[in-house]
Amino acid sequence: MPKHFTVIDDQANFVVINKVAGINFHDEDKLGNGLFNQVKQQLKLEELYPVHRLDKMTSGIVIMAKNLATTQQFQQLFNDHNIEKYYVALSDKRPKKKQGLIKGDMAKSRRGCYKLLRSQKNPAITQFCSYSITNGIRLFLLKPHSGKTHQIRVALNSIGAPILGDNRYTGGEADRGYLHAYALKFTFNEHQYEYLCAPNSGELFLQASTQAVLSQLQLPWQLNWPKV
Repeated sequence: MPKHFTVIDDQANFVVINKVAGINFHDEDKLGNGLFNQVKQQLKLEELYPVHRLDKMTSGIVIMAKNLATTQQFQQLFNDHNIEKYYVALSDKRPKKKQGLIKGDMAKSRRGCYKLLRSQKNPAITQFCSYSITNGIRLFLLKPHSGKTHQIRVALNSIGAPILGDNRYTGGEADRGYLHAYALKFTFNEHQYEYLCAPNSGELFLQASTQAVLSQLQLPWQLNWPKV
């Protein structure tokens, strides 16, 4: 079975891994080939608990807890928005705005998709800035303040810049879905953790112009973000 992750950090209570693009978090059949089971089996862990998830097309940083108490701590951190999350994405469409805030309620649409509404009852909130890469392609650095299903994919689609390779939201065909969980920052048991993991697959992620922009974004929590 091919290995669909690499270990970024292995702590006593949790493990941080880099998920490859194109693998589902949970099993899609009876072979136990989902990301979660692969991590548990290959790291020979008796206990392992998911605390957050990434879409199948998305690569990047995922935390998994090694015991129930840690799981509950992380779930509280996520629920209280005390974990800073940062993603990078590419689009070949011109956005309605190049930086700012995308905010609105989300509702189910057709064929398993979601759409962004103008109402603000329980909104998905995403800060973002973007950078020109090459040949009409832009890199988006995004900071979500909520954890809605498909939130970043819907947010970028709502400003006219669907993610490359995300054909569900008309981002078209590409060698991968160009969305990557780039960085996490949080405090756990009074210790601060910072993780940054650049994408390591996808022709457009690996090209020199993209890498040059990413090299300037290695401390995303220090950027001057638009106000929420």
